[in-house]
Amino acid sequence: MASKNKRLLWLQSGGCGGCTLSLLNTDAPSLFTTLADIGIELVWHPSFAEQSLDEAMQLLQRLADGREALDMLCLEGSVMTGAAGRFHLLPDGQSMSTLIEQLARRAGQVIAVGTCAAYGGISAAGDNLTGAVGLDYAGNHPGGLLGGNFHAAGGLPVVNISGCPTHPGWVLETLALLAADSLQASDLDPLGRPRFYADKLVHHGCDKNEFYEFKASATSPGQMGCLMEYVGCKGTQAHADCNSRGWNGEGSCLTGGYPCINCTAPDFADPGHGFFSTPQVAGFPVGLPTDMPKAWFVALSTLSKSATPARVRQNATRDRLTVPPSLPKKGKA
Repeated sequence: MASKNKRLLWLQSGGCGGCTLSLLNTDAPSLFTTLADIGIELVWHPSFAEQSLDEAMQLLQRLADGREALDMLCLEGSVMTGAAGRFHLLPDGQSMSTLIEQLARRAGQVIAVGTCAAYGGISAAGDNLTGAVGLDYAGNHPGGLLGGNFHAAGGLPVVNISGCPTHPGWVLETLALLAADSLQASDLDPLGRPRFYADKLVHHGCDKNEFYEFKASATSPGQMGCLMEYVGCKGTQAHADCNSRGWNGEGSCLTGGYPCINCTAPDFADPGHGFFSTPQVAGFPVGLPTDMPKAWFVALSTLSKSATPARVRQNATRDRLTVPPSLPKKGKA
């Protein structure tokens, strides 16, 4: 007998809806076909729902009260807790934060979709007058709406699919694992992110790696060279598989000439400098690879720059390939 589908409720709170827009780029098969194939029934999503406002509010209340089963709760966007939640009110006057907490304590599994829902994200940047937090984190620190020690009815902590926006594959693979009861707490990294993508670095598979190896750097976005030294790229520190798993079938921020801003990290929105700049000390970038001693980097960087081929050096500051690789000399392999 076929297993019963898991019932998924998707809420949007303090955010831009970008993770939903990204999710809609799912193809081969489409989003709704994929959800059906992995055994998930989408009970309600504010962007896809056909219910009237009254019908939607009644459904949400039944789920919050436990009169209807709720297997999975996905939250997109941060939770606005400032002014006792009055920055984000529902039509009945109840705060959205209250409803989210009620639903989270009913759900079998709770999933934060995007860095805002996970850690506060863009919504919590700066002075954060709205009190934006994640479900179980406030920035780097456990806490958030649910207190930092939360476990859903199914036993797992909040699953933080961080990213701004999230890759459709990260979301759907996580949901598929949860629907099959195949995701364990050990499959999450220390920040609650699924390890299948968070144990990789954006640097892996980057098409600028030859420029990185020779420290042949771009000086502005859109150029072919490595974007770390001058243009703010944090690909050697960012936990994600963006360059191994193409977006929309191919490409990534770096492929498009845009520096990685480490959007899967809790504090990415407040880097302390412009996204297109790299702080330096004594001429060397501050944002070094996380697991590389600084002295080694300085030594290797100096050596690499002295060995940079002219082709690589010239192409680094161009917006397209201008000097192709030369052919091997005759008689040499």
